Amino acid sequence: MSPLYARHKRTTLAIATAVAAGALLATGVTTSATAQPAAKPLAAAPTQLSAAARTTLIQQAQAGAADTAQQIGLGAKEKLVVKDVVKDVDGTLHTRYERTYAGLPVLGGDLIVHTAKSGKTEGVTKAAKSAIKVSSLKPQITAAKAEKQAVSAAKTLGSAKTAADGARKVIWAGSGKPVLAYETVVGGFQDDGTPNQLHVITDAATGKKLYEYQGIENATGKTLYSGTVTLNSVQSGSTYQLTDSARGNHKTYNLARKTSGTGTLVASSTNVFGTGTASTSSSDQTAAADAAYGAAETWDFYKSTFGRSGIKNNGVGAYSRVHYGNAYVNAFWDDSCFCMTYGDGSGNADPLTSLDVAGHEMSHGVTSNTAGLNYSGESGGLNEATSDIFGTGVEFFANNASDPGDYLIGEKIDINGDGTPLRYMDKPSKDGGSADYWSSSVGTKDVHYSSGVANHFFYLLSEGSGSKTINGVTYNSPTSNGSTVTGIGRAKALQIWYKALTTYMTSTTNYKAARTATLNAASALYGSTSTEYKAVAAAWSAVNVA
Repeated sequence: MSPLYARHKRTTLAIATAVAAGALLATGVTTSATAQPAAKPLAAAPTQLSAAARTTLIQQAQAGAADTAQQIGLGAKEKLVVKDVVKDVDGTLHTRYERTYAGLPVLGGDLIVHTAKSGKTEGVTKAAKSAIKVSSLKPQITAAKAEKQAVSAAKTLGSAKTAADGARKVIWAGSGKPVLAYETVVGGFQDDGTPNQLHVITDAATGKKLYEYQGIENATGKTLYSGTVTLNSVQSGSTYQLTDSARGNHKTYNLARKTSGTGTLVASSTNVFGTGTASTSSSDQTAAADAAYGAAETWDFYKSTFGRSGIKNNGVGAYSRVHYGNAYVNAFWDDSCFCMTYGDGSGNADPLTSLDVAGHEMSHGVTSNTAGLNYSGESGGLNEATSDIFGTGVEFFANNASDPGDYLIGEKIDINGDGTPLRYMDKPSKDGGSADYWSSSVGTKDVHYSSGVANHFFYLLSEGSGSKTINGVTYNSPTSNGSTVTGIGRAKALQIWYKALTTYMTSTTNYKAARTATLNAASALYGSTSTEYKAVAAAWSAVNVA
């Protein structure tokens, strides 16, 4: 892993390169958790199953599903389909089934069979108490009519850009007497931009709406840095888990001061995470709310800006860990766990979970899965700068009034203790160590300081040189050659950097090669005689990269 800023000179760059990880600042010490004796698990606690073991149990249960259906008294038209199996420490199995009736899914017909280690059935938990008996399986209304009514219902609830993908016949057993029905899932987006998965159940005989529910569950996060925000959660029993099913199932875990392992999945009984204020408690969920929000905005930024689906572009979400270590003043990305990790800062009161930090860390993963810039020398500086550039992009993209977009890195986390940001993109040397311009010695600097050259290039390309105020922050960006640079706008600058990273940069790209890569990207995107191409050349020259 690599740190967020340079506190001590690193001497373990080979390790950082091998892991291909990124962190927000540089430290020279890696801590490890003190070994703790494992507590004896309770007999009724679930035991950890390997994927193979779980698959075997599911297959075994499905093979005996017909016998189980008969044993628990289901009718001749009913069949069981195994959904999941949980095994307790003492060997008890809890097998979750979905049910069908005459081949149709029974909504509200799911049940769990509890089986002792001896094989004896100890009980059955059913969602529907009524027996499934439907006199006629011939609908009186068409599927098209049910779909139309579902879309209308979604619009009434305030959903926008609604679209339904057909209606399927089901048995509705979720309330009252089981009946033949249609289920229509209405997609699109809710008015606030949240994905829409409104399930509408319509009586197939009368056309009456029987039930509706939103497949996307919104939680409320009271964050420390970004105010009150909407988060996605998943309900499990009576609790809500901080799992984002709309973004590759990103999960947020609490390490509770540990420095290894995954931690405990953050959960709440109220679907509200955090208090909006700092706390030194390792059980506080405010840091988790910030981390989950940062992960969501980063996912959406890459998806909306570049069409990239997740860090690996495979639709799979990473995960986040908060409350790492004790008074750990750092945050990092680690490829080996495919996860982001956040410390709580000095005194455990200033978690490093601000929006641009989240975007910074996950962007290390993007770099690792694209150019793979080696984390040392000039390529390491480009690696760090890439995370600063895209972290800045995330902050502007989120358009959060509590944390407006700016060209300051880590301005919210007060890592210096005096209210100043960690890094400045308009004039990097203001942090006391970063390079404004390229020189032959840049590659010998810590990567968090050599990144200044690329950060400065990106600012100039986006906004241009000279004094200006953006979102209430005043900048005054100089040039090495005294030139005046006119920016092309952040949106175009981001597209050029991303294309260069994913198409033209390699693991060993240095600053000279980065100039060539971004010119190639600008040429491909906008043409070799374009204003954008000329601006790229001018911005590199302004930071002394020829």
